[in-house]
Formats: sequence, structure tokens, C-alpha cells
Amino acid sequence: MITIKELAKELNVSISTVSKALNDNPEISADTVKRIKELAKLRNYKPNKSAVSLKSSKTNTIGVIVPDILNNFFAKLLYGVESAAAANGYNIIICISNESYEKEVESLQLLANGTVDGFLLAVAEETQTLKEDTHFKKIIEEGLPIVMFDRVLDTIDCDKVIINDTESTYSATTHLISEGRKNIMLINHIDELNVGTLRTQGYINAINDSSSYDNKPLVLSIKKGDEAESIILETLKNNTTIDGIISVDNIAGIKSLNAVKSMGLKIPQDISLIAFASDELVEFSSPRLSTITQHAYKIGSKSVELLIDRLKNGTTKNNYKTVTVDYELTFRETTK
Repeated sequence: MITIKELAKELNVSISTVSKALNDNPEISADTVKRIKELAKLRNYKPNKSAVSLKSSKTNTIGVIVPDILNNFFAKLLYGVESAAAANGYNIIICISNESYEKEVESLQLLANGTVDGFLLAVAEETQTLKEDTHFKKIIEEGLPIVMFDRVLDTIDCDKVIINDTESTYSATTHLISEGRKNIMLINHIDELNVGTLRTQGYINAINDSSSYDNKPLVLSIKKGDEAESIILETLKNNTTIDGIISVDNIAGIKSLNAVKSMGLKIPQDISLIAFASDELVEFSSPRLSTITQHAYKIGSKSVELLIDRLKNGTTKNNYKTVTVDYELTFRETTK
């Protein structure tokens, strides 16, 4: 007689999924239930009622997968996740994908085996580059809800928490144009990510919409592993008319500031700079950077709220929510 573990292995699903399907849990899709029950009947599976009950119970634990624990944004976001989870009686288990598709898949598989009730995650860079999404679809099909934050995939039907990346750089670019800047460069250090693409589009839209700006968009894409500061410095030397810089991530923002200072340019008289960055990072910059700030703590706590609501009310197709958390544009010493 086959065991539930052997059934799960043969079907390439989790033990929890098999258990829920055999008990007609509505979290599991009809097709998956049918497939599991057919194999169970074929293999003469006899369920242990107490074990089934145990496996279908809630763990009050949330799995959280982040691409980079050293990134200040994700560190603050995790603080928001932990605080909101604890306030609602939930524990969290954190996995780090290190921007790897394989590690992301492994983390999902590790925690989907009855360890957690659902997932919060930001999609790894390699996953976006490879355009992979089947591992997410499989988890959702198995009845485990996912909430994506910051980095999301349009191909996955699930709850999501984002900022308006396009609008944020549109606003920053519009401000620099209002200062009278005539040659604004956008630096993209994360163009493999959807957020990098959206932020670049906001910059381009603002320039195209302006009746007082004559130059074409100037986008400097810097690949991972490249020496960002030297590339920015060389670009500034080759184009001395650049009088504004917008950086779509915090690393490029600091590198830009260093490059401009090494050129001997006066900030903000000769050139203005705005970057995506946290308030903590700004404290270490001189002059203090003007920033587009994402409210990471709020994104984390809102993600928990959506997941717990989904766990309580179940999954109903076509009622997934995308929540947009406000960004903040703060002008300091690097803008007029």
C-alpha cells in the first residue's frame, strides 16, 4: 500500500497538497484534486485520518523570500513584515535567493511541504532575466497563496504590493526640468529588473511630455560587475553639458555623487542629482542627496495584511489586489 509521501513524490507535489486534495480542500484546484485522487485510487491508498487532519491544519507561519538581505530597502521591508506578522500571531521564515532562480525554486520547495501557510516574496533578478514563472504557478496551484512585493510579475495572478515606479521618476525628472536643467541623464544599474524598466520609462515620458526640454533622453545602463563610478565619470567627461542626474537605485546614486565631486562640479549650481535611496543612506552622503524614498516598512506590513486576508478568506479567481504604496520625493542639498 502506498504512503502519502510516496504519492506526493510520484505526483511532484507537496505532502500538504496531497493531504488537502484528499480532503477536498477548496484551496486546491479541481484539476489537481482529480489527478491526486485518481492516483490514490489506482495505488490503493488508505489515508490515516489523524495524519490528514494534522497536515491540513494551519502553521501560522509565513515564508518570506528576498533577493538580497544586504540591501537596506529589503532589510527595512523585513522589519515591517516581522512587526505585522507578530502583531497578528504569525511567525516568519526568511530565505534569501541571492538573485538566483534556482535558489528561489529551492526555497519555495523547501517551505511548501507543510511548513508555511503562504509566501511573501520579491522576484529574483535571474528569474526575471530567464522569464520563468512556472514555479510560482505551481505553488499557487497547490493552494499556497503568494503576495509579491516591489518586484512583481504580470504573468502571475496573485496579490501584489508596489510603488508607482513610473510616476516616481516622472516627478523627479519634471522637477529637474523646472530647475532649468537642459541635459538630464538617467543612470540605470538594475535594467534587468521590471522596476528598472518602469523607472526608466517614467523619465522618458517626462522628457517627451515637456515643451521646454529640447534634448533627447540620455540613459546610461550599467551592468552588474561593472565599475559604476568610473563609467559615470567617463560619461561626464565626454558630455560636459549634462546638468542633471537621476539614479534608479541607491548604489548608482552614491557613485554618481562621487563622480560629480571628482569632476569639481558645483552641486547644485552646475548639476542636480536625485536618487532612489533611504534616509539612512543619505546621512552618509555629502552633500545630502535629494531622494525618491520607498516606504519599505509600509510595503512589508501591507504585504502581510494582504496575505493574512487571503489565508482567512481563501482564493477566489479575479479578485486579486494590487496595492500601490506612496513614494516620497524629498529635496535636499543636491537639488535647487
